[in-house]
Amino acid sequence: MKNAINREIPNKIKYIGELEPFMGAWEKLKKGWMDEISVPPPNKAKLPHQKKICDTLKEAILKTNPQSGMTLTYHHHLRNGDDILVKAISILAELGIKDITLASSSLNESHDALLRYLEDGTITKIWSSGIRGELGKAISKGILKNPVVIHSHGGRVRAIHTGKIKPDLTIIPAASADEEGNATGAHGKSAFGSIGYARIDARYGKQVIVVTDNLVDYPCNPIGIRQDFVDYIVKVDSIGDPTKIASGTTRITKSPMDLRIAKLAADVIEHSGLFDEGFSFQVGAGGASLAVAKFIREKMKHKNIKGSFMLGGITSYCVEMLKEGLFKTLFDVQSFDAEVSYSLLNNKHHIEIPASLYANPFNCGCMTNKLDVVALGALEIDTDFNVNVITGSEGNIRGASGGHSDTASGAQLTVIVCPSFRGRIPIVTKKVHTVVTPGESVHVLVTERGICVNPKFPELEKRLNKAGIKTRKIEELEKEVDEIVGTAKPIKFTDKIVGLIEYRDGTIIDVIRQVAEC
Repeated sequence: MKNAINREIPNKIKYIGELEPFMGAWEKLKKGWMDEISVPPPNKAKLPHQKKICDTLKEAILKTNPQSGMTLTYHHHLRNGDDILVKAISILAELGIKDITLASSSLNESHDALLRYLEDGTITKIWSSGIRGELGKAISKGILKNPVVIHSHGGRVRAIHTGKIKPDLTIIPAASADEEGNATGAHGKSAFGSIGYARIDARYGKQVIVVTDNLVDYPCNPIGIRQDFVDYIVKVDSIGDPTKIASGTTRITKSPMDLRIAKLAADVIEHSGLFDEGFSFQVGAGGASLAVAKFIREKMKHKNIKGSFMLGGITSYCVEMLKEGLFKTLFDVQSFDAEVSYSLLNNKHHIEIPASLYANPFNCGCMTNKLDVVALGALEIDTDFNVNVITGSEGNIRGASGGHSDTASGAQLTVIVCPSFRGRIPIVTKKVHTVVTPGESVHVLVTERGICVNPKFPELEKRLNKAGIKTRKIEELEKEVDEIVGTAKPIKFTDKIVGLIEYRDGTIIDVIRQVAEC
C-alpha cells in the first residue's frame, strides 16, 4: 500500500504485525487518541528495609530472572561515552539468553561491540531513534532477520505507553544514586546532565536496575529517577566517559560555509514575524543548526529581545544564553555536553524534563507543541521538502530520527539548515532516500546557494521578500546542484526491508531496504 507521501509500505511484517500507513503530520492526532491502546505500568512491591544493592551487574541481572525473547530498554545520555550497555548484553549472552529485543533510545559508535551479538542471535530486534557506526552498516546489509524500528523521541514514549515496546528489563546508568535507587545525572564524577529519556523506562520496566559509579547517602538529590520504580542498584567503577558526550554533531561548527548558512537562517528567523519578545526556540544536533543560536544570540542582544524558553538537547551555549537573561528557562531532556550538569544542578531556571513532556504526541500538551522556532539539520531534503536524517548517500543507516519530526510538527517555524551538496553528494535532491520528517511540517530551507520557502506557506515568503531576503524555488536549486555534481548513480537495494521509519504517531512514513552487495 502507499501512504500519504506516496511511499510503498507493506501491509504486515512478520513478528511485528500489521502496519498503519502515514496519513499526514497531524491527521491521526486530529482524530484523537482515545482509541489508542494504553497499557498500565507493572505493579511492584518490596518488603520493609529490603536491600536493593547488588555487588555486581551480573548479580543484579540474575535477580531479574532474564529469559530468551525478553525486551531490554536503555537510555543514551552518555552517547559515545557509554560503558554499560555492551557489558549488560555480554552478561546476558554468557547466560545463554537469546532473541533479545533491544530498545535503546539511541545507539552510537560506542556500541559497535554489540555487532557480535547481532550475528549470534543474542539480539534479533532493535527499536531506536538512531543507529550509527558499524551497527548501522551491518543492519543495512541485512544482518538482522527482523527490521529495526526507527522512531522519534516522542514516538518512543508513545510506543511504550501503548505496549509496542514492553520493557522486561530496564538498565539505567546514573551519575549518582542512593541505596533505594533515587538517581540523577546532574552530579558525580560521570555527570552527564539530564536523565529525562530514562524516566519512561523506569516507570514501565518490569525490572529496573540503576547502575552508578557514585553511591551517595540517602536521599540522592535532585531526584531524576525515583526509588519506587527501581528494583536493584549496582555500584561500578565507571559508567563511562562524559567527555565523549559531545561530538561533531553537538558542537557549533567552525566551517565558514556552515556559519554563512547559519547567519542566513538567523536572518530568516529575525524577519519571520516570530522573532519577538517571549519567543521559544530550539536548535537541533548539528554543527550548522547549533550555530544558528550564535547569530540569534547576537540579534537578541542588538534588539533587546528576551525569549521565553529554549528546549531539547541543551549545550553549554544555551546555558550561557540563560545566564545572560536572553531566555527565562531551559527545558532539558538531554544535555549535549558535560558542562551543562553544573547549571542543571544549581540554576532553578534550568529544568530537567522527561521525554513524554518533551515530545510525546499522545498527551495533553508536550513542549514541542509550544515551540515558535526550531532550526534543524538534514542529510537530504527533496523538492517536496521531505527530510532524511537517517540514511547516508550509500543507503546505510548512519543517523538518528531523534526529535526531528517531533519539533518540526510542533513549531510555528521549522528551518532546515544544510549545504546544497557535500563533496560530490547532492543534499538537495528530487527524492530523498528515506523520509523521516514530512515536507508539510517544514517551512523553509536555508543553504549557501539560496533560501527556499515551502509553497504551502506563501505569507512567509512574502514577509521575507519584503524584508529584502531573496528566495528561490527549490526545484531551481535542485537543478543547479544536479548540474554541479551530476546525477548520482542509483543505489541498488534488494527487496528485503531492514528498517521501518515510524512517524511520531506510530504510523509508518517510510521503509529502509537492504543495500545490495556490489
